Formats: sequence, structure tokens, C-alpha cells
Amino acid sequence: MRHKLALIGFGTVGQGFAEILVQQSEALGNQYGIDFVVVAIADAVKGSLADPEGLNLSLALESVQVKGTLAEYPDTPGLVRGWDSFQTIRQSGADTVIEATFTNIADGQPGLDHCRAALEAGKNVVTSNKGPVALGLADLRELAQDHGTRILYEGSVMSGTPVLRLAAASLAGDEIEMVRGILNGTSNYILTRMEEGLGFEDALSEAQKFGYAEADPTNDIDGYDAQFKLLILAQALFGVELKKKDVFTLGIRHIGADDIARARRDNRRYKLIASLEKTSSGIVARVAPEIIPLTDPLTGVSGAVNALTYRCRLAGDITIVGPGAGRTETGYALLVDCINLCRGQI
Repeated sequence: MRHKLALIGFGTVGQGFAEILVQQSEALGNQYGIDFVVVAIADAVKGSLADPEGLNLSLALESVQVKGTLAEYPDTPGLVRGWDSFQTIRQSGADTVIEATFTNIADGQPGLDHCRAALEAGKNVVTSNKGPVALGLADLRELAQDHGTRILYEGSVMSGTPVLRLAAASLAGDEIEMVRGILNGTSNYILTRMEEGLGFEDALSEAQKFGYAEADPTNDIDGYDAQFKLLILAQALFGVELKKKDVFTLGIRHIGADDIARARRDNRRYKLIASLEKTSSGIVARVAPEIIPLTDPLTGVSGAVNALTYRCRLAGDITIVGPGAGRTETGYALLVDCINLCRGQI
């Protein structure tokens, strides 16, 4: 099966996805009978390419790695340069659009409009972008249904760790009563390093040095990244459309060395916990630091790692642990969604 893809956004995640396709294309054909062909790439900074016969991803990656743009990609018969993202979505002939632009937690743009345009044009959408999923999933699902397409977004919550597929497939027939977990690797890294003796500012600087935190770490340390992921989980797991104001959100700025030491003396540990709980009055959503006992499976999750515990009526508590970010991990999440689209699963 030949399945044509258009990549919107060719930064870290888009390139990670392209690298995986280069490495895995033969195996995908042998195992699943799928031939993924990237017919277009559009990036607001790096430029755009389109070829109905398919682009050479190795050459596209080489151009970006050498020059920082797609300008070094060789001219070939049928190659088109210069399309913007919407021309690429509508004119490339892709079956599925991979939306991998930056996350905007203010209004979800431009990713939200990219997703809408793709669905309205009869394209499937696969995305790891939290913005459009957190702020517009209900609308996007309706568009997909109206146009006979699908939108998949596994990578938007815990990157390549399959928290959404676990719930949709492996917990089918059970009732999820609560989810709680560590959904931001940066804050978890900082709390881990503080427990090891660093001060907050030093731990934050180290997280920035290693690339876990942005130059402006507000979304991570003030809880907004985890808040956005809860908005996605609320819709995916409970069918409830929450707004940002519905999630009590408190970050970790106020936690000091004395707090960490006091918790440690009590055989407890600080974690920034994001949770959704079913109650008689609806879904209660919360992001806040909690002091949890060492018997809790979440206390063993250290560094820039994420984890999520499902509390199920039949299966009990099930915890999944894994990377919550990363070039290859998020690229892999996009790949799995593409495979499942072709196989008609999830």
C-alpha cells in the first residue's frame, strides 16, 4: 500500500520522523505492506518542497543539516518549491498530513488552522502538537467525521510512550476512574536534582543546559505544559472538553530546599502531579506539587521521565513509564499513528 504524506514543520520532530522513515522503510514494507512516501515538506523557516513522485528524505535531511534550509535539495523534474503550508496541505496530493509545527498554548495556531485545512481537504491528520489538540479536538473530530477522515495524536501527551493507545486498546471494556501522573519531564528533573542537593535555580539552569527546559521555562515549571496534556486526556479518556480555567494549576517555583529535606525525612517525595478524577459533580482536574509516599509508583520516576497511572474499576492501578519528549521518541509516535491509520486501528 502506497500512502502519501505531507510534513508541515521540519524542525526537531519532523526531522526525527523523517530519519525513522529512512531507517525503517524496508522493514515497514516487509512487515506491514506499507510504503510511506513523503510528497511534500513545508517549514516556515527552512522552505518547502513538493514532488508527486516522492521526495528523497536523505537529501532533504542533508540539506537542512548542512545549510539549515531545504535550499540545497537538488532540482528534479516535477519538483515544486515555495508553497506555503496551506498550499502544501491542499495541493500536494497527500493522503495524510503530519502536523509538526511548534506548540502554541495561547491559541493553538498555526497548528490548529493546519489541522482544520487538512481535514476539510479530505486528508487524515497525525500530530504531536499539543496546541490544536488541547484547544480544538472536539471541532477537529467533528470535521474528520464530516469528511470521512481521521485525526490521531498519540505523541501530544507522552511522546512515544503509548498512553492513549493503552487506554483505547488494552483497557477496552474497563472504566477509568482516575488518571494521575508526572506529565512534565523538566519539572520532574528539577525536583530530582533538588533532592540530590541542588538549589532550584541551579537545577533549572542544568535542565536548560541539557535541553530539557526552554530559555523561558514558564510552561514547564508553572505547570502549563502538564495542564495542556490534561485537557487532551480529558477529551481522549472521558469525552469531556475542559478549558484551561477548569484545571487548578500550580507549579514548582515555591518549593525550596527545606521543603525537599522535610519530605525526605518523612520518607516522602515531591512530584508535580497532574490528575483527572471522576466525581459525582464531573471531572476534577488538577496540576500541583504533591508530597507522596515512597510506596507510590510515581516516586520512583526520576529525571526527565514521565509516568501515568490509570485507576481502573476492573484492572486496578496500572502505571506506564517512559520518555515524555525527544526527537526520535516523538517521531516514533507519529510513525505508529500513521501505521494505525493504514491498518484501520485505534
